Amino acid sequence: MTMPVMEPNLDAATLKAWARLVDGGPFSSLCWGERICFDNPESLTLLGALSAWTDRVRLVTTVIVPQLHDPVLLAKSLATGDLLSGGRLTVGLGVGGRHEDYASVGADTATQTMRGMAERVAVMKRVWAGEKVADSVLPVGPRPVQSPGPRLVVGTIGPKTIRSAAAWADGVAGTTLDLNVDREAELFDVARTAWAEAGKPAPRLATSFWFAMGPRDAARAQVHRHLRRYMNWIPEEFVDAMAPTTGWAGDEEDLLAVLRRFEDIGADEVHLIPTSVDIDQVRRVADVAAQFTGRDTPHDTPVRE
Repeated sequence: MTMPVMEPNLDAATLKAWARLVDGGPFSSLCWGERICFDNPESLTLLGALSAWTDRVRLVTTVIVPQLHDPVLLAKSLATGDLLSGGRLTVGLGVGGRHEDYASVGADTATQTMRGMAERVAVMKRVWAGEKVADSVLPVGPRPVQSPGPRLVVGTIGPKTIRSAAAWADGVAGTTLDLNVDREAELFDVARTAWAEAGKPAPRLATSFWFAMGPRDAARAQVHRHLRRYMNWIPEEFVDAMAPTTGWAGDEEDLLAVLRRFEDIGADEVHLIPTSVDIDQVRRVADVAAQFTGRDTPHDTPVRE
């Protein structure tokens, strides 16, 4: 389950309630994304809060753009998050598609490439290994709980990105706009081949999509509203044209059928992205997710103070 970080009018109580509910099960991971020029919580600050608000669920950034950060400071922040969460951090990384985010933090858009991302990953891995990256008395710490560092996955929608990341990533955190399962199966096969050619263990495979639970027309309208807000860098007429086929909208039975299809192609996880702050939608998805995990649904999980 993804946190509703791109929804309007968020507060700490709402974010905490979502985190507690998801941590209660049956979800395997709690995800959140990064934007700069948007009214969303800052990703690394939120990592600290989520580490404190949860005990069980894995924390997954989907995704952080390393070119928007100093790589040494980013490595230190992520290692701190891994420490605070007891080694539950998975770092999803992506190049990012918005020039405005690069411009707003003074990042060089020439680095908005897979090579630029790989160079920063290499620096972060040096930091996590305890190497000195400057003439200092001590190396940059803390060391991550996970050795040699947090699990790294690449955010992607295409095969070129997957092949480029095979040298440094542990898996794939893809996304599908139109829930084309056959295309996702092809991308998973690309990843399996690329990891094998790199002499690495099989990659962890995940994909994601926007969702809305409820009567079909109302749920589809909910997705549409979310896309208009989130995709504010795209002309509205383009967003309106893609909205009818973007994401998923329906009831529990429909969602179960979709998740079974992704299970059939070997997905290790599906990261669902909410299009509303309504926490009841999480409870409804939990009833479906429980059929995969065998864990109890979190309806009666107490909210800890």
